[in-house]
Amino acid sequence: MKTLSLHPMKYTLLIFLHFILFTSVFGQQILESSDAISDCTGATTVLKTGAYRMQFSGKGGKVNDFQAYGSLNNLEEKNSLFCSFKASYNGRFTLSASCTQLLQMVIFEGETKYPCEEISKGSAEIRRIISKPSHELGLNLVVSENTLYPIDLVAGKEIIICFLAPPKTKEFLEVNFVFEPITGEMQETAEGGKLLDLRTDKSESGLSILVRDYETGKPVIANITITGIKGITAAYQGSDFRFSIDRSGKVQLKIDAEGYFFVDREEPVSANTETEIVVWIEPLGEGKSMQIDEIEFFPGSSEFLQSAEPKLRRLKDFLALNAGIKVEIQGHVHSNGENTFEAQKLSEARAKRVYHYLIENGIDKNRLTTVGYGNTMPIFPNAKFASEEQSNRRVEIKVL
Repeated sequence: MKTLSLHPMKYTLLIFLHFILFTSVFGQQILESSDAISDCTGATTVLKTGAYRMQFSGKGGKVNDFQAYGSLNNLEEKNSLFCSFKASYNGRFTLSASCTQLLQMVIFEGETKYPCEEISKGSAEIRRIISKPSHELGLNLVVSENTLYPIDLVAGKEIIICFLAPPKTKEFLEVNFVFEPITGEMQETAEGGKLLDLRTDKSESGLSILVRDYETGKPVIANITITGIKGITAAYQGSDFRFSIDRSGKVQLKIDAEGYFFVDREEPVSANTETEIVVWIEPLGEGKSMQIDEIEFFPGSSEFLQSAEPKLRRLKDFLALNAGIKVEIQGHVHSNGENTFEAQKLSEARAKRVYHYLIENGIDKNRLTTVGYGNTMPIFPNAKFASEEQSNRRVEIKVL
């Protein structure tokens, strides 16, 4: 039998290389990810500025977001609420916040599209700190002990706002976010809307997007995020939008407006052709419901598909920004024939799964109820295609 022997010098070299590999892999700081509203990576995205009622979860996050900042040692992240805001044009950001509990606030700004990673490394800039606890605080041109100067942002810049409250308190936070253009590029419309015309040639054909109230038909000032077509991929605010389009494709739209259900949709557009997309959004109201597409499950299971994660977070953000409403989470399944015991139980389990996701990520359980409808309320009673069957397997929320 052969015995493998190593020269002492080679053995030492192997140990050294192993040490280098170990330290290079494990010495790097890996950003922990969490969807909780009390963590930076779970920050509620403020797509539409305005007044919101949010709610603290009563606990800190799964990640110590401040650990890289010695200057923040006097702040305890034991009951935090994170929000993110990205400027869609050059403007000035102000806010006012109030709570029955004492508040503190920190605002970060990063240089990349991953501000939470920069915060974890301590490289994100701290733009504002209000460390003295107060029931009211904000950013305003009128400065006081608990009110600091506004933040001017150029288009594309993102800030992370962290509010802090005493531990174990689940108080409501009344907050008003304001972002006003500095350049005056928005125009008022006759019906009280706001037009943002970004065509390079105002006389050319292009893409028009109009946001309208489903009940009144009037313009609604909303935040709209566009992806899919290079050159217009960004976030915008207004009710009427005009864009130049030099290539064909599909645009993905995310529309958010204060007091309305959110809308996500995809539409085809053609180059150098006049295209108008009207997005109808429905006001929030007792008894009204919204179908949430893309919260999908493994067949016969209450386990989420990975593709469900973006829409789950979208729902979480919607509820975080509308803390004054209570909702019923409804589960539906697709199966042929009469409703069975198994179909009923599966629909209940899927609704409960969404319920637990929301609670785990900072939404108060007292705002949520669940119900399963089995296959008793299909959108397509005689589904013939896989897409129709998938539409029957759905989650809806109903405002109570």
